[in-house]
Amino acid sequence: MLSPVPAPLPQTSLAGVTVTYADGRAALAGVSLALAPGEQVAIIGPSGAGKTTLLTTLACAMRPTAGQITVHGRDPWSMSGGDLHALRGDLFLAPQVPPLPPRQRVVNAVLAGRLPQWTAWTALRSLVHPRELIAARDALAQFRLEDKLFLRCDRLSGGERQRVGLARLLVSRARLFLLDEPVSALDPALAGAALEALQQAARERAATLVVSLHAVDLALARFPRLVGLRDGKVLFDLPRAAVDNALLAQLYGTELGMSFQAPPTADDAQRKLTRCL
Repeated sequence: MLSPVPAPLPQTSLAGVTVTYADGRAALAGVSLALAPGEQVAIIGPSGAGKTTLLTTLACAMRPTAGQITVHGRDPWSMSGGDLHALRGDLFLAPQVPPLPPRQRVVNAVLAGRLPQWTAWTALRSLVHPRELIAARDALAQFRLEDKLFLRCDRLSGGERQRVGLARLLVSRARLFLLDEPVSALDPALAGAALEALQQAARERAATLVVSLHAVDLALARFPRLVGLRDGKVLFDLPRAAVDNALLAQLYGTELGMSFQAPPTADDAQRKLTRCL
């Protein structure tokens, strides 16, 4: 029997959010977004556009300088410390380079996704005798890494480390997935398979999925909604079919030709855009 789909959570949103660094530079400037429960959204834009800051803010890891954020219908920065900690347990932020301790075994790195639900004693015992081997192996299998279960993390390639970080998400109980360039170290075939596994997991949990991608072709091919970010501002927030070549040229400028999985020529870029649209 199939597990029932969880009831949808309240909306997550940003309203006029600005994040300013100590040097006075605004990483985000008046950003407003509304993310419906279960929605899958790609954030695209050139380097330095503010994509990572946006995800970090949504993960309640960075407090906005101005504006308001609600996560699952609640204002995280008006909560008590305990309530905020509990809310963060329902979120998963995957950085582009996962922080995996070199000597840690892959199984423990994956099972770290369970830590918000475990006591400190349970977590310590699992370091010696991993508690949920089948769950860890099954998560790794989604990314073709089940044979790496007991390998040390310092024996992994960059792409394998990235996929271990994504397997950690699958064993978590998060229902807001925030992924920063999650397939940047993967070849096109592995990148597509990894995104499919993440999107399927999100659908099964009725989770909201927000992914920053440098590869425009992947965003166009796999996501129904695209948000274009440039200089910390939302340039567009549109359904995939409404994102045309002119908008992408405005978003990326001279970087457009490099914003694909394999850097294309100008003619290749035009063909890829036409095919995806």
